[in-house]
Amino acid sequence: MQTAGFGLVLVAAVLVRTRAEVVDDILGSLARGVSFLELQHAHINLDGAVGFVMLQAELKEAVRTWPHTDPVSWAQRTTANALLKRLDQNLDKAVTALRQNDPKYYREFEPLLTWRFWLTRQARRTSDPSLVYPSSMTSECYDEQLSDKCLTLLLGTWKTNGTPCIVTKPCRDTMTRFGCPHYSLSHQLLYFLIGSMRGCSDLLKGDTRATRTNMTQQNYQEIFCSNMMKANQLIISDGLTEHTADIFTENILICGLAGFWDFYKADWLQHILRMQDEEVGCFGRDMNVVSQIIGDELLEQLQPHRRVKRREKVLPGLYGCSSHMTAVAVGALGGYLNFHLSEQDITKRPLS
Repeated sequence: MQTAGFGLVLVAAVLVRTRAEVVDDILGSLARGVSFLELQHAHINLDGAVGFVMLQAELKEAVRTWPHTDPVSWAQRTTANALLKRLDQNLDKAVTALRQNDPKYYREFEPLLTWRFWLTRQARRTSDPSLVYPSSMTSECYDEQLSDKCLTLLLGTWKTNGTPCIVTKPCRDTMTRFGCPHYSLSHQLLYFLIGSMRGCSDLLKGDTRATRTNMTQQNYQEIFCSNMMKANQLIISDGLTEHTADIFTENILICGLAGFWDFYKADWLQHILRMQDEEVGCFGRDMNVVSQIIGDELLEQLQPHRRVKRREKVLPGLYGCSSHMTAVAVGALGGYLNFHLSEQDITKRPLS
């Protein structure tokens, strides 16, 4: 009996150590991501800034509710807290640069640039394979301009002091259309998620379709994430590529925010961690662009009198990095961090 008990203790110790190692991996990756932000805050676009703001919300939640367990866990909390302070400082700089560089876009999406907007913790749920579409379209079924317009109508930023939670028929029809693939699908979910976080309770008001009579906002989120789960499973079975990595990670980020914690799979975490450039700290680095930047720099060195700002035509200052890919990756990793901390201590006792 004592031997069996000792064996259980050993198993428990291995599980705790493994979880601690995973948290270390996540914190290490996030530290490199924040270092990238420190260097490139002046060049991060709005998508990039929003991803880091999502991370900021996740880190604040993690530090606040870090489990009372052991010295290793407490040391990790200290690391996370220091990381959060660095992130706070550099996000302020990035947001200031955004306000100056693109004031119109900044004004329209300003509500998304505060961590409190994203702090709403959704109830835990899982995707449902029975909700997967029998077939999906092969091409995107949304227009980015319409998507942006629909979001500003929700946020109330469509004009100065605009009324929020406005849903036009084109927006409702587009955001509730079934069978959409890829980014159309993730933006449909994002629309409902942002609506929920903005406090919009009547997104479906005015929908007269008989087949949608009893549909709720929660129902749509379940349908969308169930199809995003299927999409990610297909991406993995086909082999993750640089072309599918971005939507794969975006699906994890947004469905995780919506409370679908079955997206936080251990092997999917490893895929995300491997996408990071160890040297620069970003995700989705295009080495073809890096080669072009290096070529431009050599040209400038050989012909100083021809110092034109060629790099701004590529990705200014970003070392060939994808601002969007980096954004969704750090946001998703923040979700993974809270998932693992919650699994470690399901009581989630807030720190006094």
